This record gives sequence, C-alpha cells and structure tokens, in this order.
Amino acid sequence: MLIGTACRFGGRVGSCVLTPLARLFVSSSNMAKSKFEYVRNFETDDTCLRNCYIVVRLDGRNFHKFAEQHKFTKPNDNRALGLMARSARSVMEELEDIVIAYGQSDEFSFVFKRTSTWFKRRASKLMTHVASQFSSSYVFYWKEFFEEQPLLYPPGFDGRVVLYPSNRNLRDYLSWRQADCHINNLYNTVFWTLVLKGGLTTTQAEDRLKGTLAADKNEILFSEFDINYNNESALHRKGTALIWEKRDETVTKRTKLPSKEEKDVAVTRSRRRVEAYHCDIIADQFWEEHPDILEDDNC
Repeated sequence: MLIGTACRFGGRVGSCVLTPLARLFVSSSNMAKSKFEYVRNFETDDTCLRNCYIVVRLDGRNFHKFAEQHKFTKPNDNRALGLMARSARSVMEELEDIVIAYGQSDEFSFVFKRTSTWFKRRASKLMTHVASQFSSSYVFYWKEFFEEQPLLYPPGFDGRVVLYPSNRNLRDYLSWRQADCHINNLYNTVFWTLVLKGGLTTTQAEDRLKGTLAADKNEILFSEFDINYNNESALHRKGTALIWEKRDETVTKRTKLPSKEEKDVAVTRSRRRVEAYHCDIIADQFWEEHPDILEDDNC
C-alpha cells in the first residue's frame, strides 16, 4: 500500500502519492538518523600515523597450488612474473601516491609517500583498494601473458599494512624483501636443476640441499651443471622495482598554418610513466640515481 501525504498546488492543499522509489529514499534518510546509528561507534579508527611511509604488501594466497594447477614453469615462469608486474603497474597508475613498488615471486609491496592523504590515510581503505585493484588486474591481463591457457579459478591475495617512519627503515624493509628474493631464487634454481637436469626426485633434491650454504649451492650449479648463477636473469635474482619516471614523448599533430594550409608538426611532451628495474636496490647507487623516491627525513 502506498502512503499519501499532503502537497500544496498553487495555494491549494491536495493529496499526492509517494512512489515506491521515493518512499525508499525517505526511509533511508530516516534510518540514517535513527536510533540504530549508534552502531557506527563500533568502527575502529585505523588512520595511519602521519609522516610515515605506508607500505601495503600483498601475498598470493595458496599460490603453490595455483602454480601447480596452472602449470607454471619451474623454477621461474616469466609469464607469471610479467603478469604480477603488469598488475602492480595498474595499481600504481590508479594510486599515484605510490612512489615505489617491489615484487618477487607471488608478492608485491607498494610504498605510499609520507605525505599521502589518500583515503584519509585509513589503513583498511588503502589495503582493500590495493588488493582489489591488483586482483582484478591479474584476472583482466591474464590472457595477455598466458594466451590460450585458461584461468581455472580466480586467484586470491592477502594484504597487510606496515608503517616505516624513516628512510633507513624503508630501505631496510625493501632490502629485506630483495634479500629474500635472492635466497629463495638460489634455492629454487638449484633444487629444480637437480630435479629436471640431475634426475633426482624432489625428496632426494631436498635431502641434497639440507644444511648447504649459498657457496655450496653455487658450487653445485657450476661444477655439476656448468651454470654460473650470476649469469641468471636479473629478473629472477633481483625481482622487480617499479618507479615513476618522466619520459619525453614525441607525437605528430596536424596544425593549420596562417596560409590555411595544414602541416604535420612534431610535438614533444614530458609524461610520467611507471618504469621497471631489475637491479640491486640494497646498495646506495639505485637511490642516488633516483633521489625523488625518498622524502626528507625532517618532513
């Protein structure tokens, strides 16, 4: 039953009827100021501390199984790594306050600048936006990297937010992630070389590597398989760092001359683009070559 209400038409009071849609909006407005509004008090304040870098790190959920079912190449699948980097680029292009992103294997870390005010610095908003943008991009760009291989089920990524108050803290965090990349990749390279080229079972390869140090693993690769680990792809050894850089782009525009003739004119514009680096981010050289990434510690 629709509820009528009094309406005034040209000085006369008549009767008008609320449509179901109008009634819905009236009800919603009343609800917003109802006795139930107290439930908002249960929300927690998750505003990130000011003057800190905000790092959102994503990790693939149960990606070992995902890689097996989608037949990822061992020990590294360049298609999968390329898709991760493309998804991370999509996040940076959407959230321009991210000054650097670093990824390896099935993880990516996104660093928001200290002065960022995106989403009022609410941790839950930042984390969920990064996770949803990354996940949807992973699905969206799947065919670009895996072509005819079907995506059997949607992947999942969990996230966390960590604050780092100083440049040293942030650099140490990123150094930790790159050191982790090196340790894991060296182990996986030797492990799968023993299995795929050495004829060992996975159990035998695991037993062979128990208690070995980095030097031992390098020796196995070199002496038994003539592989110099330092010559392996930097993408696999160093991971991927994404940063903003200005690039000059030249485009051709057709313009009209005073004589009313048309002529093609080359126009050069400077644009910010996300660029990928597969290099050492632990040493000072990378940071000296890209001083715009870090902000002043006295901000």
